[in-house]
Amino acid sequence: MASSTGPTGPTGPTGGAGLSGSSVSARLPVFPWDKLEPYKAAAAAHDGGIVDLSVGTPVDPVPELIRRALTDAADSPGYPTVWGTAELRDAITGWCERRLGAAQLTHRNVLPVVGSKEFVAWLPTQLGLGPGDRVAYPRLAYPTYEVGARLARAEPVVYDDPTELDPDGLRLLWLNSPSNPTGRVLDAEQLTRTVAWAREHGVLLVSDECYLELGWDTDPVSVLHPEVCGGSYEGVVAVHSLSKRSNLAGYRAAFVAGDPAVLGELLHIRKHGGMMVPAPVQAATVAALGDDAHVAQQRERYAARRAALRTALEGRGFRIEHSEASLYLWATRDEPCWDTVGDLSKLGVLVAPGDFYGTAGERFVRVALTATDERVAAAVRRLES
Repeated sequence: MASSTGPTGPTGPTGGAGLSGSSVSARLPVFPWDKLEPYKAAAAAHDGGIVDLSVGTPVDPVPELIRRALTDAADSPGYPTVWGTAELRDAITGWCERRLGAAQLTHRNVLPVVGSKEFVAWLPTQLGLGPGDRVAYPRLAYPTYEVGARLARAEPVVYDDPTELDPDGLRLLWLNSPSNPTGRVLDAEQLTRTVAWAREHGVLLVSDECYLELGWDTDPVSVLHPEVCGGSYEGVVAVHSLSKRSNLAGYRAAFVAGDPAVLGELLHIRKHGGMMVPAPVQAATVAALGDDAHVAQQRERYAARRAALRTALEGRGFRIEHSEASLYLWATRDEPCWDTVGDLSKLGVLVAPGDFYGTAGERFVRVALTATDERVAAAVRRLES
């Protein structure tokens, strides 16, 4: 999530023509990353320059075969379709069957989206949720789950165990495995139990699985696996992104798969909203999903960075919790997270404070693996000094 600033004067969010104190932005939490700016400045002042491990944005090259597919499709003067090309839908269903074990998927079971964050933020609104409806997500979580609920004027609710939620008024249940920020992975038994509970209570279950290809100590399982969903996609949707596994954050390439009734309704709404993945990006996505070699290569890069950073952090007195998957180490020295952020910034290393992801993270920091080998090596040297 990148930092953003905007106008605040007479034509900005607080004083624009036709806007009032009940503006949409007033319903949203304070954008957290702005609080990190002083620490970023401190880290940047280090003699060796900043090592930014705060934001999980890819830094490695886009694989050549994907760039070639993008440029080959660059002469695309017409409008793309919201549903995507037949080739794209074939690529998505084929990947889900090959990689997730999903069975008997058709084109009606998939939908390309303009990046997974867009989908997360706008799903409650597109589902027609509003006041009186509840949206649940993990106590430690990616902030956009809450943002999506608030955009729709629904009530955000956090949980430790989703099956212990009060189902009254609960319309949408988010799972996130592997987790951002903790890297925690829900096993097949936990997923199966939660899918059964959601179906029993008529709650739509949406599983954010964007880090599924990055399991380290375990092999993450999708809710679309037949052992989890029982071979039926009723009431279940999975979200996947190519940002991390293929270095395509700048392409905004993602898709969802699952319940055809839900995806059909979303397709109809998104057609009206013009929410189209650009045609060259669709072609690039086909190439990315059809090639496993570049994913394995990228995994090797991240695995090496993870091992080096973990060893260095533990040597400096940190304890790593969960982190069995994803692009982060969830680290603590049993002190307030901002003390840790400040201490590391003096070494020129910037990390994300855990309270960005909920109050339960206030004694942790999230350390991203998304820095070049040279910058990771610099961080390791500083941590070991």
